[in-house]
Amino acid sequence: MLSEAVVNVKGIGDKFAEELAGMGVHSIEDLLLYFPNRYDVFEVRPLSELIHEDKVTIEGRVLNAPSLSFYGKKKSRLMFNVEVENVVVRAVMFNRAFAKKQLQIGDTVTLTGKWDAHRLQITVSNYKKGPAESQATIQPIYSVKGNVSNVKLKKAIQTAIQNYGEHVTELLPSDYLTSYKLPTRINAIKSMHFPSNRQALKHARRRFTYEEFLLFQLKVQLLRKLKREATQGNAQLFQAQKVKDFINDFPFRLTGAQERSLQQILADLKSPFRMNRLLQGDVGSGKTAVAAIALYASITANKQGALMVPTEILAEQHFQSLKELFGDRAKIVLLTGSVKGKKRKEILSAIQNNEVQIVVGTHALIQDDVFFHDLGFVIVDEQHRFGVEQRRTLREKGLQPDVLFMTATPIPRTLAITAFGDMDVSVIDQMPAGRKEIETYWTKANTFDRILQFIEKRIQAGEQAYVICPLIEESDKLDIQDAVELYHQLVEYYDSSIQVGLMHGRLHAEEKDQVMQQFARNEVQVLVSTTVVEVGVNVPNATIMVIYDAERFGLSQLHQLRGRVGRGDKQSYCILIADPKGEVGKERMKIMTETNNGFELAEQDLKLRGPGDFFGKKQSGMPEFKVADMVHDYRALETARNDAQFILSQNLLEEDPTYHELKVHMENEGIYTKKLD
Repeated sequence: MLSEAVVNVKGIGDKFAEELAGMGVHSIEDLLLYFPNRYDVFEVRPLSELIHEDKVTIEGRVLNAPSLSFYGKKKSRLMFNVEVENVVVRAVMFNRAFAKKQLQIGDTVTLTGKWDAHRLQITVSNYKKGPAESQATIQPIYSVKGNVSNVKLKKAIQTAIQNYGEHVTELLPSDYLTSYKLPTRINAIKSMHFPSNRQALKHARRRFTYEEFLLFQLKVQLLRKLKREATQGNAQLFQAQKVKDFINDFPFRLTGAQERSLQQILADLKSPFRMNRLLQGDVGSGKTAVAAIALYASITANKQGALMVPTEILAEQHFQSLKELFGDRAKIVLLTGSVKGKKRKEILSAIQNNEVQIVVGTHALIQDDVFFHDLGFVIVDEQHRFGVEQRRTLREKGLQPDVLFMTATPIPRTLAITAFGDMDVSVIDQMPAGRKEIETYWTKANTFDRILQFIEKRIQAGEQAYVICPLIEESDKLDIQDAVELYHQLVEYYDSSIQVGLMHGRLHAEEKDQVMQQFARNEVQVLVSTTVVEVGVNVPNATIMVIYDAERFGLSQLHQLRGRVGRGDKQSYCILIADPKGEVGKERMKIMTETNNGFELAEQDLKLRGPGDFFGKKQSGMPEFKVADMVHDYRALETARNDAQFILSQNLLEEDPTYHELKVHMENEGIYTKKLD
């Protein structure tokens, strides 16, 4: 019934139906679930509670005859004063000349509009004579297109609820409605469109927030279960004692968080299902050590391992650090685009003939001519830098190898369990002992000379510095310090006493590598760069990170950049040069100076920017929810996730009739199948 075309609703003709289709409304069910995108609440509140630039409603007494002035073509401005709680408030109305005759001195009026707290002024969008109603009136506002108006749409929804409301099926078992105090689906639909009061609207929103999260989590976890079952027979029987001995030979002890993550990864290797795990850890938290141990475990099970990283210089660094950790326990090779000719052929032949246990490389690892003898374990570092296709190609190099993705971009748990719903997530949220915190300062551009003097002093003590800018070359549109201009400025300032290097995204890979190698060897003391240095290069001697126009970066990106320093035993500094105009920008700078914890920053960034911006809209893969908001409703998300786990672990969709409607919904989504038990 509800799947019928929307044209069946009384009052919706072909033309209207066509316009609704342009808004994604095709069926009667689509219409019922086309919720308002916001609500205007007309409720009189005390002046002390009004927030600057918010839409507000006030009630007061007209103090003077309105004065009317005209400007432009047929445009008018009407102004008068109103007494509200013994305070004089100025009211301004545009293009309402007729109101001059309606408003008399002494009249009580209710005004709604934009509040200016500094001027004690309201720019009126709605007014009515007489006092406000005792209860708040809530006006739903829909997102509409073309000739569809809010009034027209509301009327159509009202008709649909009256004529088809009884056919709305309840998806949630009655136990859930009772224990979570949720309204039924039809009552929640009515309250979303025609809320009788704030309370009813709040409960309706709670209901749909939970429902959306539960359906999403069921979907993700069912798909995951199906995927897992397709990869049975994938157990790696590693030698636990050898792994213990390997760890004991490390020059340092693992932190509790490293230990916990390692145990989760080893359990995955041992299990009959293919690993699909995300390992998150702040810059410097010791992900590489955990990855090395996991690679070693796989080798003791007579498998080959691969570590794929986004850049050649990073591959080189991982290759060197793994060689140091492994000693003569494994044969490790480096395979990048620079390895060519005879040497490449020799390496490819050694990989295929099982003379090599670990291959470290860039995307050169996934080229067609690379064949492994028995690839059992794949680690992809900075996984967001690789496309889905590239990751898939590498997986296909082995017989369903276990895959571990690593990232130093701290993703809040809230987002990790949603965006990476088909992955297990391990978190290293603890720093190794004895690591010095990076001191972070926020300053304005007029202190640049002092910063340059500070850099010079540190360089004389044998240290190095990064200076980061947002743009490569000058832009008319944005007044931002660009890398090329800044590079010339610094060359001139330091004369020839200090070598300055320049790196940006338009350089070829070889050129970038060359500049980076010069910096790593301390042939260049100050590196001016755009954000291309963000990922993983290790220069322990670099102790200063200066970020120009820092307000143009998100918190997580600033934190990633800051993590390029502080890698040795010397005290390191991060200097943010910023003059943010808005409150959000100022808040960001303040947070950066207050904490070095990447996960804390990521949570804050998420609150300031929202999930779309956090991941970057295009590649985020974040689900679209009509009502739910992953940031503000994260508790509901956790609850829904746990409930979905319970439902699937107990096979309730299959065995309990009260879950029948949920099962039908999953079948309609095309992912539910009886093969699950």
